[in-house]
Amino acid sequence: SAAAALGWGTPNRAENFTDGTGQWSLYNGAGHDGRGRRSPSAVSVANGVMTITGTPDGTTEGLAWGPGQRYGRWEARVRVPTGDPTYHAVLLLWPDAENWPVGGEIDFMEIASGARQSADMFVHYGADNAQRHGTVRVDATQWHDWAVDWTPQGITGYVDGRAWYRTTDAAVQPPGPMHLSVQLDWFPAGGGAAQPSQLQVRWVRQYPATAA
Repeated sequence: SAAAALGWGTPNRAENFTDGTGQWSLYNGAGHDGRGRRSPSAVSVANGVMTITGTPDGTTEGLAWGPGQRYGRWEARVRVPTGDPTYHAVLLLWPDAENWPVGGEIDFMEIASGARQSADMFVHYGADNAQRHGTVRVDATQWHDWAVDWTPQGITGYVDGRAWYRTTDAAVQPPGPMHLSVQLDWFPAGGGAAQPSQLQVRWVRQYPATAA
């Protein structure tokens, strides 16, 4: 993991999914961009793994791990089985103030291909939702540790302890505290039902900006 490789120290918050999803706020309402539905019924926990399942009709879910912090590190162990390309598996930081887009958004793992063989990182910023972007090749059907390190000096994305994306542009910095969210978002393309798809998470950890 990035935490072990880089000496991030002791997490100030951790979730191993041994007691369900009690630390999390589950979404309940319209799906991404108003399409489909986000429902707590799409989440299950078994043997220490949290699974979000997206159904053919666009019922899926997202979970928020708030409150967050301004600057810090977040890491999660994730697997995304082969699925429908209309289902995007996402780990992201979202503004505590719920003031998107000016509050920013950091998608440090977005897996959109049906074969799950690559991942993207998007840093959203500004009132016009401008974006910075990077892509890494990875077999996301296997377990990997995905992390983001957010400091006043920059934003860095990691997979299995290896940095693969970084920006030091001050213009993209979020203006306030952010919290981790885990989402399986539906982007319907038309032409019939989607293939059932999943996002699985074994653990997540949050660290302060300075190792303790």
